[in-house]
Amino acid sequence: MKIYLDHNATTPIDPKVFSAMLPYLQWEYGNPSSIHHWGRQAKVALSQARCQVAGLIKAEPEEIFFTGGGTEADSWAVQGVIKAIPKLPADKHIITTQIEHPAILKTCRYLEDEGVRVTYLPLDQYGRISLDNLEAAISDKTVLISVMLGNNEIGTLQPIARIGELAQKRGICFHCDAVQAAGKMPVSVKELGVNLLSLSAHKMYGPKGVGALYIQTGTAIKPLIYGGGQERDLRSGTENVAGVVGFGAACQLAQEELPQRQAGLEKLSAFLWEQIQSQINEVHLNGHPQERLPGTLNLSFERVLAEDLLLNLDLEGIAVSGGAACKSGAHQYSLVLQAMKLPAERLHSAIRISLGKDNTEEETRHFVRTLKTILKRLRAGMACR
Repeated sequence: MKIYLDHNATTPIDPKVFSAMLPYLQWEYGNPSSIHHWGRQAKVALSQARCQVAGLIKAEPEEIFFTGGGTEADSWAVQGVIKAIPKLPADKHIITTQIEHPAILKTCRYLEDEGVRVTYLPLDQYGRISLDNLEAAISDKTVLISVMLGNNEIGTLQPIARIGELAQKRGICFHCDAVQAAGKMPVSVKELGVNLLSLSAHKMYGPKGVGALYIQTGTAIKPLIYGGGQERDLRSGTENVAGVVGFGAACQLAQEELPQRQAGLEKLSAFLWEQIQSQINEVHLNGHPQERLPGTLNLSFERVLAEDLLLNLDLEGIAVSGGAACKSGAHQYSLVLQAMKLPAERLHSAIRISLGKDNTEEETRHFVRTLKTILKRLRAGMACR
């Protein structure tokens, strides 16, 4: 039995999404910038997809700008806001957290080299920031706050709506990376109070290589990519029409299935955690026990190494991860878990299980049985060393 439990890394393309994309991979191959029939058909498809993406996050279609993925959306949000503000770099200040996606953290480090000051907020033992720390970090030079909704490794949710209220009160632009949350739980840009929000198709049963940045009307932002003036001159480059159509279809499907998806993921992850707790000892849940993404479990197993667990599970046909997919093979402790100040033994034994909408209770039972057998063998081997 092959079991895929790594949906935070990527999801399979839903058959309905693939069906929607297929014409634009074959006979509807026009360039949306062309004025002939083929071009007009492609442009109509882009418009429909824009409406579908907007519908998922309760935005207006004209506030959706397509990108090459979540990483581009994140980097554009941060750099675009900074470049749009007519101040010297030293007069600009960004507030973010220690556990953002590398697309945010590395962009912030680049801007630090340019003279921008960045504050990286610390986390508590559950991976949550303190609103008091956030408010204390704000200065008259703060121009941007960027905080992700749900962490890709531990699943912990941040108090985004409360951050949004604070940002609005202080007149600060607020960006949120919602790549992992959208499609798993309700995401409303108005309720969250964000000016910018990043999305990615392949995290919600759409294709890889396409994402979007929500830009609230009136938000000052500069392009990251210059060229032919596509996406209303804010994101140039011929649009990935098939990918965008797939993204739109995935968002439409997510909107229709959201109540069932969220409830199903919450129920199945609770069932899985109960099974693990009742059958396996010396295990710890990393992240917030309640305020977390549906379907995400980050667990540390004492007296084993995560690499050994991953390899043995893979040999049994079960896919999980050691953390963020972008860190796979890096052979280093998770920066997220380090920021939570977890003890060393929990750092090197942590794995991430991320469930999908099509996983079943039978699959989780098989996973726990297999995991239990592997742990027994690995722990016996560790005891002999």
